[in-house]
Amino acid sequence: MKILCGTDIIEVSRIKQSIERSGDNFLNIIYTPKEIEYCESKKMSKYYHYAGRFAAKEAIFKAISSLLENKYDISWHNAEIINDEDGNPKVEFSGIKFPQIKSFDISISHCKEYAVATVVAIVE
Repeated sequence: MKILCGTDIIEVSRIKQSIERSGDNFLNIIYTPKEIEYCESKKMSKYYHYAGRFAAKEAIFKAISSLLENKYDISWHNAEIINDEDGNPKVEFSGIKFPQIKSFDISISHCKEYAVATVVAIVE
């Protein structure tokens, strides 16, 4: 058994600027339709949620990079950040499989300036 970990931090203002400058182009490259719908539903705090999901995806890529033959084998849309029935973030992979991952946990936090995410994966 092996534990894989990834962490990322992003300035919320960088995500806000990218969205304001590039709009749908940026959103559609980074986020899935479900993620966009979720973040847009947050109205006053949508940029915090976009930044949190961005950080979570980066943390996922860092955690699982050793499982990939080529870092370009995964794209932004292969890892979708959703919330479970209790509101906890989790990842759903599509178009790529990691049968060796037995457990996968995500923590996302944000404040006025930053969003941070940590991912822990248990693999065999």
